[in-house]
Amino acid sequence: MKHLNRHFAAVAFSAVGLLFAASAAHAVDADAAKALAKQNNCFKCHAIDKDKDGPSYHSVAEKYKGKADAENRLIEHITTGEKAKFPDGHEEEHKIVKTSPPKDMAQIKNLVQWILAQ
Repeated sequence: MKHLNRHFAAVAFSAVGLLFAASAAHAVDADAAKALAKQNNCFKCHAIDKDKDGPSYHSVAEKYKGKADAENRLIEHITTGEKAKFPDGHEEEHKIVKTSPPKDMAQIKNLVQWILAQ
């Protein structure tokens, strides 16, 4: 029985280690996300916790909280130039986020995951 308990404990610790490794691999790099947002002048229209011409990132995160398509929806929004509505009612094409190297989806996903974590 002791052998079985030790084996179970070893398996459990291994599983916990894998879970931590998996979440670390998918951890958001906040500094990189903010740098990309700054490089693309996102903070001209958005702030983390207050609305400007665009909604705060906190408001965006609240809007998409619990929605399975949140990440894909925001990726589409910042990579296609679709229309954005402004408080005064006018619409403009949303600026397409540029990365270096071009169209680096890892950087785009990191930015979106950071926004959704606010």
